[in-house]
Amino acid sequence: MILSKLTDYLEEQKRVALIDMSHYLGADPKAVRSMLSMLERKGMVRKLPIGTACGGGCSKCEPTSVEIYEWVNSGAANSVRPRF
Repeated sequence: MILSKLTDYLEEQKRVALIDMSHYLGADPKAVRSMLSMLERKGMVRKLPIGTACGGGCSKCEPTSVEIYEWVNSGAANSVRPRF
């Protein structure tokens, strides 16, 4: 259930910081990172390089301290989402 909620949130937002996903899900960042790792192996998300802007534009975070993940499972070849 929580993994489906995570994938829905990523698909909707496209690019999200780990801490934001953690707050959204009410889960520990380590647990969210573990789920994201599994989604990375499946080719559904990718971790962006350190220093990548989140796109929010607030500039409140130090870019080198933010983990950002991007939803990549949106192409025609990946149109079917795996079940969890």
